[in-house]
Amino acid sequence: MKIVVIGGSGRVGGNVVRRLVAQGRDAVPASPATGVDTITGEGLPDVMVGADVVVDVANAPVWDDDAVREFFTTSTRNQLAAERDAGVGHHLAVSIVGADRLPDSGYLRAKVAQEAEIQAGPIPYTILRATQFFEFLPQIAEAGAEGDSVRLSTGLMQLVAADDVAAAVAELATEAPVDGRVELGGPEALGIDAWARRLFAATGDERTVVSDPHARYFGAELKGGELTPGDGARIGATDFDSWLATQPQGAAR
Repeated sequence: MKIVVIGGSGRVGGNVVRRLVAQGRDAVPASPATGVDTITGEGLPDVMVGADVVVDVANAPVWDDDAVREFFTTSTRNQLAAERDAGVGHHLAVSIVGADRLPDSGYLRAKVAQEAEIQAGPIPYTILRATQFFEFLPQIAEAGAEGDSVRLSTGLMQLVAADDVAAAVAELATEAPVDGRVELGGPEALGIDAWARRLFAATGDERTVVSDPHARYFGAELKGGELTPGDGARIGATDFDSWLATQPQGAAR
């Protein structure tokens, strides 16, 4: 089974490739670093030859609302067209839990647009919606920085380890497409402010965490559990302490 991994040079993509290769699969990383550009289409037809499955774990290199939407929709359309021409039977993409519940976030609107392209496309598909990664917690906390404090939402977030996401992707890639969504979250839901306090306690960050229900999470105000998965979701095995223990000293800061 040949599985092309778009974004296969990145954090999750590289992990997925390693897992699939260990299973004896023909896993091919595809990214600009390997000569495949999903925006221009360069290298796409060649890498798709003989592919059974395409996994898309690529992230946008831009954050502007219009630009990020353009990236995800253009990249997805180009992939699906190349997959159709090559006879690929399964398109698997990673999206975000709650993307359709937070329309004030331009990034999440872009992920919803990406999902719509997949759902309307010609290839049987699986969309894995994952919660935010532990690995991005320092960045999330830093977004609320105000001098000697950080102001963060009390909205719930069910952080998951990137390794658990990669494991789920590798598993789903070798199964039949579900033509729908699968959700994945971490083992514990806490407010974003509470997650930051936990991180700061572990890393010695002395800044004060200010809890603010109106603080925005990348442009969106959280009302409740928008960023947590629903009933029946897969739950990653790695909790915060176990994840932190695997991080190089200082990497979680």
